[in-house]
Amino acid sequence: MAQRLSQDGHKVYGTYRRDSDPIPDVTYIKADVRDEDSLKSAVNQVLEAEGRIDTLISNAGMGIGGPLEFTPMDDARMQMDVNFMGMVRLFNLVVPVMRSQRHGHIICISSIGGLMGLPYQGMYSASKFAIEGYCQALRLELRQFGIHVTVVNPGDFSTGFTAQRNKVCDPEALAAYPSYAQSMESIEADENSGLKPERLARRISKIVRKRHPRSRYVIATFIQKASVVLKAILPAKWFDKILGSYYEL
Repeated sequence: MAQRLSQDGHKVYGTYRRDSDPIPDVTYIKADVRDEDSLKSAVNQVLEAEGRIDTLISNAGMGIGGPLEFTPMDDARMQMDVNFMGMVRLFNLVVPVMRSQRHGHIICISSIGGLMGLPYQGMYSASKFAIEGYCQALRLELRQFGIHVTVVNPGDFSTGFTAQRNKVCDPEALAAYPSYAQSMESIEADENSGLKPERLARRISKIVRKRHPRSRYVIATFIQKASVVLKAILPAKWFDKILGSYYEL
């Protein structure tokens, strides 16, 4: 996304936690969404240089996998702290800037998992469901100031996210939930063969340019988009059977 937006001619600032190969024409700022002071410093650095923030893309996230009852509490707290509270911390710093400008566009990267509870990814889904509710309320509150709030729900994309997922490896969990290991293998196979991130970047590029962006964009395969529609129209019992069958539960 940073590369594409930079190529489009936008002035792009991107935060990072660990050193990596720099993207040309992107200004890097070290920050961690769990550290409010580092976020304040990052936002102030942009304002000192530019005097404004026109678009904010919130996409910091991590994932944990495993049966919910076996998810360590420390992992559960980290999941919510990064995916949800990290977003809240950042928005609390940027929204006043956009409100004073009387314009701005907030784009929050949620997930298909924010529209349906995914087996063995329940805490991840919970963090994304929290984002959905927050952004819906935020959208209503900020439209009086000319600020757009857009939620993007990607499906499976082939990125480094899969390899970095924290997974429950407790033998007791594996014994109690025989379907867990096979289901997780299927989940990760779908991710590794998923859409390329360049596709998401192209869509984000178009969304940023829109004068009247939609409140939601689902960017996924046909089957995953269809699952969102089925979730909305089918009785919960029917949809649960379909989802359970897909995950071989």
